[in-house]
Amino acid sequence: MTKEEALKTYFGYDEFRGGQREMIDALLDGRDALAIMPTGAGKSLCYQIPALLLPGITLVISPLVSLMRDQVTGLRQMGIPAAFLNSTLTFRQYLLALDRAREGRYKIIYVAPERLETEGFRAFAETAEISLVAVDEAHCISQWGQDFRPSYVKIPAFVESLGRRPPVGAFTATATPEVQEDIARLLALREPLRMTTGFDRENLFFEVQQPQDKRAALLELVRGRPGKCGIVYCSTRKNVEEVCAFLQERGISAARYHAGLEAEERRQSQEDFLYDRVSVMVATNAFGMGIDKSDVRYVVHYNMPKDIESYYQEAGRAGRDGLPSSCILLFSGQDVRTNEYLITHGGAREELDQRTAAALEERDLQRLRQMTAYCRTRRCLRQHILHYFGELAPDRCNVCGNCLNNFEEADIGREAAAIVRCVTETGGHFGVNILAETLCGAETAGVRKYHMDRERTYGLLKDLTQQAVRERIRFLIEENILALSSGPYPVVGLGDGARDRDLSALRMPVLKSEAGRQRAAAPAELEGSAAELFGRLRMLRAKTARMQGVPAYVVFSDKTLRELAVTRPQTMAEFRTVSGVGEVKAGRYGKAFLAEITGFEGF
Repeated sequence: MTKEEALKTYFGYDEFRGGQREMIDALLDGRDALAIMPTGAGKSLCYQIPALLLPGITLVISPLVSLMRDQVTGLRQMGIPAAFLNSTLTFRQYLLALDRAREGRYKIIYVAPERLETEGFRAFAETAEISLVAVDEAHCISQWGQDFRPSYVKIPAFVESLGRRPPVGAFTATATPEVQEDIARLLALREPLRMTTGFDRENLFFEVQQPQDKRAALLELVRGRPGKCGIVYCSTRKNVEEVCAFLQERGISAARYHAGLEAEERRQSQEDFLYDRVSVMVATNAFGMGIDKSDVRYVVHYNMPKDIESYYQEAGRAGRDGLPSSCILLFSGQDVRTNEYLITHGGAREELDQRTAAALEERDLQRLRQMTAYCRTRRCLRQHILHYFGELAPDRCNVCGNCLNNFEEADIGREAAAIVRCVTETGGHFGVNILAETLCGAETAGVRKYHMDRERTYGLLKDLTQQAVRERIRFLIEENILALSSGPYPVVGLGDGARDRDLSALRMPVLKSEAGRQRAAAPAELEGSAAELFGRLRMLRAKTARMQGVPAYVVFSDKTLRELAVTRPQTMAEFRTVSGVGEVKAGRYGKAFLAEITGFEGF
């Protein structure tokens, strides 16, 4: 069987996505590989196809128990023998799975990194024919990444201990250039093929809102998407409890998930969400890692995350099927203060020496500043994210909240000159708030303490609000005209561009009045008979999933159902041509779905 035949037979796709073919060829040729591919870009196929074509077992090392279960369920639905070995199995189940693995009954086995250190698993690995090792969420090996996991550091020693070292594939969705170098070095990859397919998710709409009332804004967002599946992320367990109760009291089908709940409730909440028994999951970042639910249509961040890596990973759980989906962040200044406290008082660094712990704290504070800059920028949100990951992007994407005419250009030459003068004359010793208070002529404790009312720039911008002045200062920082120092109490100084820029011609995007603003158009929906048939196919899918005991998206994705509703195949041969319909699924479900389509046509 060729890789193209495996792609069509098992997964139901006619073509590989960008980067998949190259990664698959490298691993089949016995070469190590490192892939940076965004969520939903098909990383899993890069090791699942080689697993089908190589003679022995492919070992997938993953930190995500939920992903293991979802992936194995999906693979079995396609007719691919797979298993997972993790803490959810009883000891007897674990031993049975190992026995079956020794008998060669699995092509793919998922394990947690901690499992590699156990005596029983090592004994199995020494005698098994392991043809490929795939390391998922590979950024976890770097202590400079956002999800450092010490057990990942021991993966290279395990690989070297095998009788014959198999090729190693490392995969992650979010890694800065520095973390990518860490992955290759710490995993001891040998001349790996490096593939970065791009971080852009073109089907995702990004928006930052700064509402006066977050609850009202959230309710409007959820009610504006009836019948759609969404995740609402909160920064604390308390917020999860309050927001979930708020939505439930207003008739929204919602569940909660955070680490403080009993394991049984967390399991039940997750299953209710996966099996479409609730439409909204309210959760901390403890939820979602590895959740393979493809039809999440929106992700709302009720609070700002600590860094862009975490935000993009969590937001990327929307639209994994490639259909238009929304990622909306509800921002407030309190989010910044909460995250600063979590970083400086979070602990969990006791095992590190003082110097390293201090360096990591400073790194986290710097990432928080970059996340805050994303929330406050008036420029293209997509460009801001892509630049962070080292990728070039145009000035406008024309599909994010900032590009959709929410801002208009305003001349700020006078204000910019006054701000730069204030920074220069006060020696670059003060933060954004003190500068804004000084320029606005405020009579605050800070102004009095530092005698800022004696400065020549005191009250120079008294026609503006302090908020407006702060926005202009942050814009000048973004433009590199000003610079913000590091540390817990950053001060504003002159940037590298202060001398070269003509401030008199400086223009800044400012928020339009509400009447002049536009909202993103809702994703294109099916209409007429296609919409009606799509609804009937979803009902059939739900019924089929209940009978199979699997989540609905494991049967067919929304994208596949939409194509069925539009093309309306009449024969099994036509049914097999639909994207996402492999041979096993066609044999298992084709007759029922064709009958539904034929019955609808004849109605």
